[in-house]
Amino acid sequence: MNEVKPTDIRDPEYFHKVVDCQYACPAHTPVPEYIRLIAQERYDDAYMVNWESNVFPGILGRTCDRPCEPACRRGRVEKEPVAICRLKRVAADNKDSIVDRLPKVPTRKNGKKIALIGGGPASLTVARDLAPLGYQLDLYDDQPAGGGFMRSQIPSFRLPPTVLDEEVDYILDMGIHTHFATYVDSLKDVLDAGYDAVFVGTGAPRGSDLDIPGRQECDKHIHVGIEWLGSVAFDHIDKTGKRVIVLGGGNTAMDCCRTARRLGGEDVKVVVRSEFAKMKASPWEIEDAQAEDIPIINNHVPKAFVHEDGKLLGMTFDQVEVVYDASGKRSLIPTGDEVFFEADEVLIAIGQDNAFPWIERNLGIEFGKWDMPRVDERTFQSTNPKVFFGGDAAFGPENIITAVAHGHQAAVSIDLFLSGKSVDQRPAPGVNLISQKMGVHEWSYDNLVTIDLRQKVPHVDKVVALKDRKVEVELGFDIETAYREAERCLN
Repeated sequence: MNEVKPTDIRDPEYFHKVVDCQYACPAHTPVPEYIRLIAQERYDDAYMVNWESNVFPGILGRTCDRPCEPACRRGRVEKEPVAICRLKRVAADNKDSIVDRLPKVPTRKNGKKIALIGGGPASLTVARDLAPLGYQLDLYDDQPAGGGFMRSQIPSFRLPPTVLDEEVDYILDMGIHTHFATYVDSLKDVLDAGYDAVFVGTGAPRGSDLDIPGRQECDKHIHVGIEWLGSVAFDHIDKTGKRVIVLGGGNTAMDCCRTARRLGGEDVKVVVRSEFAKMKASPWEIEDAQAEDIPIINNHVPKAFVHEDGKLLGMTFDQVEVVYDASGKRSLIPTGDEVFFEADEVLIAIGQDNAFPWIERNLGIEFGKWDMPRVDERTFQSTNPKVFFGGDAAFGPENIITAVAHGHQAAVSIDLFLSGKSVDQRPAPGVNLISQKMGVHEWSYDNLVTIDLRQKVPHVDKVVALKDRKVEVELGFDIETAYREAERCLN
């Protein structure tokens, strides 16, 4: 029997663990605190509690992968946890102007210059944290506006541009020098430009392709998913074929198939190699796709693109049976059945990779497996002490909230480095348990645990939603429903 170790309350991280949802959030957002503020209709305060930790409450309230919800204690009482993510949106949607509550940025700078490569959530978080300290921050991105993959890969029907622009601009308006529509093709040139530190937050910009027979011959009708979504986001593509196959089982595949339905796709289907239970897409993303009459066909492995004189006719697939051995290793065993699906266009959404062709290999930055830079998991410093990485660029594709957490830690490291201190001297995590606990008066009214089922988020009518890709599908909680959902929190 393993001996239970005594609780070490000298470790400040222990106090994070006491609040399960807060600890599960990569940015350690004080979840019970802002939920209680929402119940009290103190939306400005609830928003700022979020903004301090996760930087993008309105964006994350619509798109977060919700690592906090599986940790929610309500899930131990009944099937579904508190709708933590969607309550975050309530604070964002109902707040007044909070501009006067944002940190003040000194007009007199401290003499240090930092380059931020990439305009996504990691770089923006670094900018948000360092601007009030007087650093000059130059942000470079090849897109025409800030936001990174939040702008190019998340469809407008999930994340309206107005929400994205508002929260990105809160940061850019802190005096950030922006260089949009600018592709950085040499890290050496950036370092030679006199920057004291460089943060790389370029994401995982290369979508995986599929090299099977017919790929080159049908190139005009086959698109890599993330590139196609970007083209749609920036209005380079506004229609698709009537019959569309989407390959892949992740969230990008769900965004592709739902977007295709809005651009003229009448027969849109998702085809996945794996079984349904092993799909990587979030369950709610799968549910939303199915609610829009998009079938998901599992256990089919792509075999070939079928074409005639360069015109795509469809695809063939090998039907497989999923078999696990005694060690749990999965094998896809062909059943001998070949299936043909007609298609006018195919969207490939089978994964994303990092790409650093613009980083010279003689700058002291070591690269390891998968041609990824060697980055310290705690400090986010590379083997070149002036260069830091974060978000998907650091360790591969993750999500927005993880990128935010990386940005916070990288900002701490950059400040320590430029102050002549060791980046290993990390500050203790900020924890205020008082803010997580009810007062005895409040407890006397709210201490009874009752079976209280999760509130459903209302959606716009499907017919309306499918006519316009810019119509937001989720309507969000109204005030009364938000209060009922907030009351489900057991803390």
